[in-house]
Amino acid sequence: MRYDSITEAIGNTPLVLIDPAVHGLRHIDLYAKLEMLNPFGSLKDRAAWNMVRDGLPGARERGETIVELSSGNTAKALALIAGMHGLSFKSVTNRMRIPEVKDLLLLLGAEIEELPGQTECLDPTNPDDPLTLFHQQLSRPGGAHLHTDQYFNARNTQAHASGTGPEIIADLDGRAPDWFIACVGTAGSSSGAARALRARDPGVCVVGLVGQKSDFIPGIRNADEVQEVGLFDPATYDAIEPVSADEAIDGMLTLVRRCGMLAGPTGGAAYHGAVRHLRPLDEALQDRRTAVFIVCDRVEPYLGYLRQRRPELFGRPPARNSVATLTGDEVRGASVIDARDAQKWIEAQGPLVIDLRGPFAYAALHIDGSVNIVDEIFDELLRGGLPFSKSRPVLLACPVGEKSARYAALLTRMGHPDVRSLAGGIIAWRDAGAPLVRE
Repeated sequence: MRYDSITEAIGNTPLVLIDPAVHGLRHIDLYAKLEMLNPFGSLKDRAAWNMVRDGLPGARERGETIVELSSGNTAKALALIAGMHGLSFKSVTNRMRIPEVKDLLLLLGAEIEELPGQTECLDPTNPDDPLTLFHQQLSRPGGAHLHTDQYFNARNTQAHASGTGPEIIADLDGRAPDWFIACVGTAGSSSGAARALRARDPGVCVVGLVGQKSDFIPGIRNADEVQEVGLFDPATYDAIEPVSADEAIDGMLTLVRRCGMLAGPTGGAAYHGAVRHLRPLDEALQDRRTAVFIVCDRVEPYLGYLRQRRPELFGRPPARNSVATLTGDEVRGASVIDARDAQKWIEAQGPLVIDLRGPFAYAALHIDGSVNIVDEIFDELLRGGLPFSKSRPVLLACPVGEKSARYAALLTRMGHPDVRSLAGGIIAWRDAGAPLVRE
């Protein structure tokens, strides 16, 4: 095929049948939509191009900078598009969690601005959050920026309603699949494709996959965060189901090793969630059905993420003292304390307060006297044993209390006699009117 521009190569990605010997479904043909084969490497190529293309002539004339609140694939696609058109691109975020992606953005010429946010993502319900304020300023007309606004821009959804969804129908000989399974990030791909599929067949079952609250899977919102995305509409989904980071990695390994697909963790989460959802339904079927899931991007940018969580995959010894080894009973048994009782405990016993959020969230607002140890660093510290004395009690805090509960369970297993997790995290502390200080 011949194109006049790389952007013409966006879309028309393959739909590939997964060998039934891999997934074990007897009556369901399971297909992967390989969005990883878009020219910039992910399904975000569609949305990025659709959101920005009409504004490019004016932006070029006015010398504007393209800006997006993104630390991942949308930023990568926009940085490449901006460079092609002689424009600058700025990625605004409060935490770059994948070092390889940050390095790639810098290589592409992007400017990265990390702003203090009180949570790990944009919180439109909190008008005092610095990231929210910045988002509001970008959204005002007359600025020097072309703000693509992926979390609220209908063009994000429309890119998949006019592209991804119809392509699936065309590749299935004019039929919509019986099930469509997709991970939920901005919700643009899942809701847009679902719209097109249901226009052909209203009976299509749409399953949205989110990350478990205490886990981080690149590109996927967890069950709390997804509520903050403007494009997210729970009515789109027949079911919303959580996937853990371990399940995502297991699914990714199946796609990579058994299917020859260099899928990243998000694609692995989609595959694992699809098979898990379909397996009990498959057992009751007598006729053939069809299901489609999306492989969002490639594995290469996530090698550091994988190395940290599964060192044994790279010939290194398994991680000791890792939250990944906790059982559900251990996590449920972690000691938690609400904001009011935590204030009394701090005054009476002076526990060591450890804030596990990113440095910018911590700098914005934190509990007075707390110590900031980012969760990834804290995880590394614990692998070598307890990093502090057992004689002093410990209070752990994170954005919503899920991650801190897991680390409290791990510290308890490691022999610390008095460690507690702040229930509801810093958000609950703030909502209770408890004092917070700014660095």
